[in-house]
Amino acid sequence: MAEPVIIFDTTLRDGEQSPGISLDTGEKLEIAEQLARLGVDYLEAGFPVASQGDFEAVEAIAKSVRGPVITGLSRTARADIDRCWEAVQHAERSRIHVFIATSETHMKHKLKMTPDQVKAEAAAAVAHARQYTGDVEFSPEDASRSDFDFMCEVLRAAVDAGATTLNIPDTVGYGIPEEYAARLARIREVVPGDYIISTHCHDDLGLAVANSLAAVKAGARQVEVAINGIGERAGNAALEEVVMAIRTRSDYFALPDGTLLDTNVKAEELAKTSRLVSRLTGYPVQYNKAVVGRNAFAHEAG
Repeated sequence: MAEPVIIFDTTLRDGEQSPGISLDTGEKLEIAEQLARLGVDYLEAGFPVASQGDFEAVEAIAKSVRGPVITGLSRTARADIDRCWEAVQHAERSRIHVFIATSETHMKHKLKMTPDQVKAEAAAAVAHARQYTGDVEFSPEDASRSDFDFMCEVLRAAVDAGATTLNIPDTVGYGIPEEYAARLARIREVVPGDYIISTHCHDDLGLAVANSLAAVKAGARQVEVAINGIGERAGNAALEEVVMAIRTRSDYFALPDGTLLDTNVKAEELAKTSRLVSRLTGYPVQYNKAVVGRNAFAHEAG
């Protein structure tokens, strides 16, 4: 029996942050229903505190979409977490995903907080979210540029407060596969606890999928992805590429005891999902896009 790799889809949250994309609630619902048919495990429906429209879309998805765990993103402020729960509480299963930056530049210039304040804020936020749900994800924003030892202090505090998933974002697409994978493996060694480690990779250097797959090989069991790789700046790791790489190269990703890794995604729904997202966002799929591009299976020579 295969060991599952959790597919956490962020098309409707990080994907919608792509320049020029603005989906209404009906369009988000249409995409969410198709993502459920596709078989994603977690569906990050939005950032409820960002706007009334985003709140209403997340709430509508939570009320009507069945299958995936419906997730809302939240900053560490208690009011943000309260608003997030208000939106996702109607789902069959809900998750609150809280984040705070841990890199020196973000702490100093964006948050204007000391490292000790950031650590305390992270722990308090996770503890507050746990009052609503037993499924809480924590992300140290800009993890790839954070001091490793300090970031691990924050991660330990988050786990002690009740975080069940630790997501390690390569927020600005700075990571290199071997380096990123080693970082996640080291976190596993120095942060004790019962949690799933997750990837969230951006494609600024064209390495989002490679970084995500390297992390899976190193022990990550959740991958945050978006259909067609959409997302802010150069985009996110493409769901279809991550899923098909794990499935096609099951030999490579197999555990030492021979156990295979796989996802719950239905491959036969990938092209349909890709086309739907492309149509509703207005973002065309390049002809030579891996897995879902129109030329992906056209071969001549070489």
